[in-house]
Amino acid sequence: MPQEIIVYTDYVCPFCLLAEEAIVQATDGMDVEIRWRPFELRPAPVPTLKVEDPYLPKIWRDSVYPMAEKLGVPITLPNISPQPRTDKAFEVFAMAEERGLGHPYSMAALKAFFQQERDIGDPEVLADIGESVGLERQAVLDALAEGRYREQHQAAQRHAVEEARIQSVPTLVIDGEVIQGVPDPAALKRYLLERA
Repeated sequence: MPQEIIVYTDYVCPFCLLAEEAIVQATDGMDVEIRWRPFELRPAPVPTLKVEDPYLPKIWRDSVYPMAEKLGVPITLPNISPQPRTDKAFEVFAMAEERGLGHPYSMAALKAFFQQERDIGDPEVLADIGESVGLERQAVLDALAEGRYREQHQAAQRHAVEEARIQSVPTLVIDGEVIQGVPDPAALKRYLLERA
């Protein structure tokens, strides 16, 4: 039976893309299952971040770019301002998860934003991402227009906040143990092997 790694993420958090690469490096050759869970850092009405604010360029220069280089992950601060909300992206995640496509969809959403500078708040972009992992494009657009997965996403967000007590992303949960931030691949590998 594979070890389960639950990863709470927000698709506008660069550290979530970096955490995925750290997990891939740590689990090479191991039997693990990665389960993504949504956590909106800035749900409405909280304002989203703007590229022109000093915070984003500073955190990218001081933390994101050095860590990305160390892990070998191509990443760019998207020139999309303000940053998109991720509720719609997570509604499509719920649809993808229902079809066993949650992991590839989450990776595609993160890469679309941080490697292709695509606006993941735009339903057309989300339909493209969904289609790239095996969802029917029109079904994605219809589901978003009808809000078919809105309640499911809101319930997942409530669970993350109220039950799992998530405060930041990425947050990994392995056998009930919580690891916050981007894990060191070697340390994560040791941790997983101790529990195998």
